[in-house]
Amino acid sequence: MSGEKKEKPRPPQEDGVVLTPEQLKQRRARSIAIASVLGFLALLFYVVTIVKLGPNVLNRPL
Repeated sequence: MSGEKKEKPRPPQEDGVVLTPEQLKQRRARSIAIASVLGFLALLFYVVTIVKLGPNVLNRPL
């Protein structure tokens, strides 16, 4: 052998589904909407947790 690495045979590549520009635009809008809702829920949980703890949580002895 002359030091060449043998590559593993790859399965043939298939074209798969090709989306139209309109479908890509819809996918991006849907992804942004899902990310926005997820961010809002995380913020809501954080705020509810802080409200439930109350203002005295900062006055506790260490």
